[in-house]
Amino acid sequence: MGEHTVHTDANDAHVREFTKAVLMDLHVLEEMLGSGKLETGVSRIGAEQEMFLVDSAMHPVPYSTQLIAAAGDERLTTEIGQFNLEANLTPLDFKGDCLRKLEIEIAEILAAVKLHMNERRGDVVLCGILPTIQESDLVERNLTPGPRYAQLNKVLTALHGEERVVHIKGLDEIRLHHQDTFLEFCNTSFQIHLQPNIEDFANSYNWAQAISAPVLAAAVNSPVLLGHRLWHETRLALFQHAVDERSPVHQGRSRPARVTFGRSWVNDSIAEIFHEDVARFRIILTREIDENSLETYRRGGIPELKAWRMHNGTVWRWNRPCYGILDGRPSLRIEARYLPAGPTVLDEVANAAFFLGLMKALPQEYGDVRERMQFDDAKTNFFTVARYGLRSQLTWLDGESYSAPQLILDELLPLARKGLEMAEIAAEDIDRYLGTLEERVQHGSNGARWTLDSLAKMDRAAKTNIRMRTLVAAMITNQEANIPVHKWPLATIEKKSDWIDNFRTVEQFMSRDLFTVRPGDVLDLAASLMEWRHVRHVPVEDDHGHLVGIVSHRDLISMLATNRAKAADDMVVLDVMKRDLLTISPETPTLDALYLMRERGIGCLPVCKNGKLVGMITAHDFLTVSTRLLEERLTEDEP
Repeated sequence: MGEHTVHTDANDAHVREFTKAVLMDLHVLEEMLGSGKLETGVSRIGAEQEMFLVDSAMHPVPYSTQLIAAAGDERLTTEIGQFNLEANLTPLDFKGDCLRKLEIEIAEILAAVKLHMNERRGDVVLCGILPTIQESDLVERNLTPGPRYAQLNKVLTALHGEERVVHIKGLDEIRLHHQDTFLEFCNTSFQIHLQPNIEDFANSYNWAQAISAPVLAAAVNSPVLLGHRLWHETRLALFQHAVDERSPVHQGRSRPARVTFGRSWVNDSIAEIFHEDVARFRIILTREIDENSLETYRRGGIPELKAWRMHNGTVWRWNRPCYGILDGRPSLRIEARYLPAGPTVLDEVANAAFFLGLMKALPQEYGDVRERMQFDDAKTNFFTVARYGLRSQLTWLDGESYSAPQLILDELLPLARKGLEMAEIAAEDIDRYLGTLEERVQHGSNGARWTLDSLAKMDRAAKTNIRMRTLVAAMITNQEANIPVHKWPLATIEKKSDWIDNFRTVEQFMSRDLFTVRPGDVLDLAASLMEWRHVRHVPVEDDHGHLVGIVSHRDLISMLATNRAKAADDMVVLDVMKRDLLTISPETPTLDALYLMRERGIGCLPVCKNGKLVGMITAHDFLTVSTRLLEERLTEDEP
């Protein structure tokens, strides 16, 4: 949970003062580390649960601030998008029934959120990236009010300096162009916190890095972004792009991004990471400095280190060391940030159990990870599983190569069980959570695999919005029952659905996979496309994607009939295409588009954004639903 009290008009002098405060805080933290002032002998866990709020059509609904006010639960807080919500869970001693308590608390919070959403005919969903999110959702009106989020967007956008290009390849390929950070609205996670033995913190942190790949491989749950099938955990790539502050010059120098796995093992002290993050990443948020941390520390008090903590909260390491104070005792913990939300609470706690068990066992089993594994292998493993999940090949200790399932089942699950036993976790809970993860890996069906397999089985002719809504509806049903993901049936499209809810705007309805021609193409190419693709309209665009005309089947026949003297193979698209075009935007209400087509007597409407063609709707798209749409409009117009 980031600090929300920030300056929005800090001048250079204030930034310099704040920088001094950050450096002072870091100096004090190093003294606390060196003099044994941080809590030791206690191991704790915690978590942050993020979630999506959706309406009755399974689309994101910006309601977080109203829900938090209505719920009155101090554990609930905002995230950057108004359709995202976060719950900060109660810290627990890492022993006994802590895992069961964690599951119960998450379920309790979700039930409370669901109750409020159901009153608005909405719901709550756990997933890394919500399949029904559309580009029209990624706009400023859905940015959560508050200085922190506005300032982050303002500063990161200004530092980047140019259009943000997001290019991700998977089964499909996506290329997005954004001027802001609103792509981060797409992501939600389940973050696990562990307070390890402070005397061995550096080695524990290194092990957290090493095990990130196999833990993530079992948990990937974000394979779809804006209807495109990409990485099994697309969240990782998207987050880095969304908040990347680096200008093209900095990227050219291979400067690391603020979202990072890191560049090397920690050697002697975790302070090495603190130094790097202050040295490499400029301060982008400031606040009032209401504490001299050095004076507080010298008086025997416990400094809050607010300046350094604010800066630390704007460097998004996938494993991030954090400072906190609980019951008057200062401590350091490791925050594992890479796990996605969902698919169910049971699956999430199973992932947590796997991570925590390994963190307990591996340092004692193998000692210093630097002696057994190359950092580059750990980093390569991490991004490999982000792309391919359980179908990855990983390099483990001593350079041994394993498939992800082989490594998890044969090597790591027995050690995770041993670690949980060492922590004196209740035996029935060890069986429940590690048993769930073991079955998931044996079946090879995590959240990403279920999503991709469900899409593969669906009717490819169904509109993308219907397919995405079907996925989310199935997620909600299975999450309510807390059925682990490896037991989920594949999502199937219902024969009956509410068309009005599914297609409120053109963006939800338009065809995106378009076949186009250029003005200079031979006319026969356009005619052939019509025949091959069974379409009556072919858009004409220039080399930069700008719509410049339309060729219709009717116009083609008319032109050929009146130009018999001119050989058909001498004609080009420019000779036939219509230039005076009526276009609409993706945000146009579907009802308005239908009425426009009826009033103008036209058979298609190109959909453009910033002058560039992004989709098309035709009269054929409305054939099965126009009557219902008209009935809906007539009902609304009745007194």
